[in-house]
Amino acid sequence: MAYREAKERLRGSIAPVVTPFDEEGNVDFAALAALIDWHIESGTHGISVTGTSGEPSSLTLEERKQVMETAKKAVAGRVPFVPGTGSTNHAETIELTKFAQEIGADAAMVIVPYYNRPSQAALYKHFKAVAEAVDIPIIVYNIPGRTAVNLEVKTLARLAEDCPNIIGVKESNKDFEHVNRVLWHCGRDFLLFSGIELLCYPMLAIGGAGSISATANVVPHKVAELHDAWFEGDIKRAQDLHFELMELNDVLFIETNPGPVKAALGMMGKITPKLRLPLDLPSEEHQRQIRRTLVKYGLLAEETQDEEMQKAT
Repeated sequence: MAYREAKERLRGSIAPVVTPFDEEGNVDFAALAALIDWHIESGTHGISVTGTSGEPSSLTLEERKQVMETAKKAVAGRVPFVPGTGSTNHAETIELTKFAQEIGADAAMVIVPYYNRPSQAALYKHFKAVAEAVDIPIIVYNIPGRTAVNLEVKTLARLAEDCPNIIGVKESNKDFEHVNRVLWHCGRDFLLFSGIELLCYPMLAIGGAGSISATANVVPHKVAELHDAWFEGDIKRAQDLHFELMELNDVLFIETNPGPVKAALGMMGKITPKLRLPLDLPSEEHQRQIRRTLVKYGLLAEETQDEEMQKAT
């Protein structure tokens, strides 16, 4: 996908699909393909895998490639495919980004390296080297809450200026001033995706391209509808959906993502609710809260108090 075409197509709700595991903790590739079909049928505008919601640090390098390849085949060109290819390891990041290009991904999402806490100068060198190693559009992924480092706007603007294939950013920075300055310094045509659920709608209002939101795992139709309403000029409907989703957004982050999301999908019968340690499912109390919220949103049938207590024990 040419860079200009990518900027036109990469819009709306790009769902960061979870990586399903079976009871033994193996990747459930059939469940992954089924999830992707469900997303596309629900109106999701793009598919991403092996981002934060996909537990990439719990996967081997080979498993990440297998997940990416399975997802690419499942998408089958119906919507844009944007796998996460970033790692704490520079060489692995380049290898995975090259693999994304080889299998025909429409773009690659590359996270700020976690744990290492690199300087801004080092981040510039890292992303520039990744961008120069491939000929594929790149969306930088800034999530300081998980990486302990914020990619500063001036660093991102320098990368956007020097690397024509760096076409956008997924911002999981809660500082709304920061994200405003991204478009000011990088240009209004730079793709800005929200990775903070409560900022998905506000970012559209300043010219954002869409969102890569964990909540889309659970209600892909609602998250897609919010974007459709906005792009169709139905501002009131988009605002209503923004507030309608707030309670669900909150409960899906009651513990570390993707634990609550996987618990919810398990309750909905979409996956086996399994994570790999050191991540785990939420506490029983939080799972009861998630279940009550899903019932409230019409995603689960209402249960009697006795049935709920039985599930908790």
